[in-house]
Amino acid sequence: MSVFTAAADQSVCAALPVLGRDVTVPLVTGGEVTYAALDYAASAPALQRVWDDVAAYAPYYGSVHRGAGYLSQLSTDLFENARRTVTEFLDCRADDQVVFTRSTTDSLNLLARALPADCQVFVFETEHHASLLPWQDAQVSYLDAPRTPQQAVATLERALADRDPYGPALVCVTGASNVTGELWPVRELAAAAHAHGARIVLDAAQLAPHHPVSVRDLDVDWVAFSGHKLYAPFGSGVLAGRADWLRAAEPYLAGGGASRKVTRRQDGGVDVEWHESAARHEAGSPNVIGAYSIASACKALTEAGFDTLVARERHLIEKVRSGLAEVPQVRVLSLFGDDAPRVGVISFVVEGWNSSHFAAALSAEYGIGVRDGLFCAHPLVRTLLGSDPQTQGECGAPEAAPGEKSLNAIRVSFGAGTPDEHVERFVTAVRELVTDGAKWTYRTQDGRCVPAVS
Repeated sequence: MSVFTAAADQSVCAALPVLGRDVTVPLVTGGEVTYAALDYAASAPALQRVWDDVAAYAPYYGSVHRGAGYLSQLSTDLFENARRTVTEFLDCRADDQVVFTRSTTDSLNLLARALPADCQVFVFETEHHASLLPWQDAQVSYLDAPRTPQQAVATLERALADRDPYGPALVCVTGASNVTGELWPVRELAAAAHAHGARIVLDAAQLAPHHPVSVRDLDVDWVAFSGHKLYAPFGSGVLAGRADWLRAAEPYLAGGGASRKVTRRQDGGVDVEWHESAARHEAGSPNVIGAYSIASACKALTEAGFDTLVARERHLIEKVRSGLAEVPQVRVLSLFGDDAPRVGVISFVVEGWNSSHFAAALSAEYGIGVRDGLFCAHPLVRTLLGSDPQTQGECGAPEAAPGEKSLNAIRVSFGAGTPDEHVERFVTAVRELVTDGAKWTYRTQDGRCVPAVS
């Protein structure tokens, strides 16, 4: 039975309206087609609701926290109300702080700067580089990729129990993998961390757009996420959680907004009194529209209802996974196995194809945008593919280092704005490319596989 037949009669909510849903793109084979954006894990399209809210506010923009004028006061209220909206969206504790940043990467680098002296950090090799790399100035223990959720908890417990000296510690873990889409046992990992006197920060970049995230329920100390993955444009992010380490740390950036009082000393220097609120780490003129767009997205997702959104996404996941399962040459990548709960992020390799070539053909011949490569999670993808060298074709991945295999994969990702037709077209395209091959010739240009000019 076709993958599309069984789901056709199910009652599934419609996709949320997003920008770009009617954009058409040319095909190398001739004609145009509506673009199928299936790279949500990199950046999700903006919700139409978010764009409309921002457009309505834009004429009233003013500098925040600094002006006596009406527009400045209005923008200040809007900015601080956005902070309250995010606090509610994350179900934060009463004394938690919400700091607006540029991205998940920025949020975790901020936290890395706020670590107490001699803090030890524990992070799995499965993390995105945003949560794998910021801890370079700390004592870091990189934990091997687990193959079950239970193994993840046991591995962390052993590492924390064996740490020496026994001092401050931080665990960093993803909520949902940006490679496999699999959900991690965050609540259990938080319990293990706290049982051993450690704190935990949750990288929710791939979790927050797909599932509700409750700081209280998960019992995490901090949460970090990005607006551009939450259907909100304009380069903003969030770090939310416990205030004590943030208050004790020097400001992430020094400048206006972070400083409460600056005075000259008789010796010619300056003395600075820094804010203890979130403003301490928000120096400079903040990205008001970015913060407002995050708040708008939080409201839109909450009003749509995560139960409904999760049910619809499961429907799409089943369509993709069932369709790929019908193609024997396709191998889906997984840490925890086929039955593991996941979000709409699926990575795979195709026997006989270089992944860059395959992704280029999906784009040029079918108007489908996916991602190929190592997905800013190099250790994880290399672990998943390390025993499977791929044949280097004329459109292969960039040259491997001496003694290193050339490895990359294809990632398809989707969410609240994805219509059924996009995933159906994707599954059909995979089947046709594997069965019939590409209709066009491709070449490598600047490290990317592109259609050859006829």
